[in-house]
Amino acid sequence: MNFYQKEIQLRPYSRGFHLITDTIIDAVPELRNISTGFLQVFIKHTSASLTINENADPTVRTDFESHINTMVPENAPYYVHNYEGPDDMPAHIKASLMGASVQIPITAGRLNMGIWQGIYLCEHRNHASGRKLVVTAYGD
Repeated sequence: MNFYQKEIQLRPYSRGFHLITDTIIDAVPELRNISTGFLQVFIKHTSASLTINENADPTVRTDFESHINTMVPENAPYYVHNYEGPDDMPAHIKASLMGASVQIPITAGRLNMGIWQGIYLCEHRNHASGRKLVVTAYGD
């Protein structure tokens, strides 16, 4: 079994849901060396997250942002942790709800995802710097 691991520095993204599938694939050309295995992507931040969903229609990403902002609003009167502004605590809650990692099967050197699936960076802060990902591909 082979293991490949890289840390990727993403450029800064605006608040919202962003497709990063191609960025990840481009950063790990070793995927082509794996006939059967897995790719795990982990985000090293507590105010952004990762998920897998629709990769074709951008309105899905808009709706995700609208819905999660309704679920977890800014300026809730019970928030105590707000050191970095009104988006601080909501970003942490959203990141916990969405998750810090995704895992995708690798088959014949390619990600074995559904035709309409893509990896999202879920940016929950108004003014975030570039995010760091740890990408691990392993298999035979």
